[in-house]
Amino acid sequence: MTQVIDPSDERYFTRTSDAPYDRHTYNIIFSNGQSEHYPSWEQVQSRWCQVPKQFLSHVEVLDIRKKKGKGF
Repeated sequence: MTQVIDPSDERYFTRTSDAPYDRHTYNIIFSNGQSEHYPSWEQVQSRWCQVPKQFLSHVEVLDIRKKKGKGF
């Protein structure tokens, strides 16, 4: 039986927005060093599942927000 987290538990999470999450873009890196760029995580997942595992290395997550200078 699956244990459900109670809403009063500090680990409980609720979604606050239905807007698409577009803070990142992604590069799939292949074992031969080549890469492919994707604008969404869904596209990365789809492509990753299409490629034989021996040809995959990792995924780079790229922050698309512009840096505003020093500090936070």
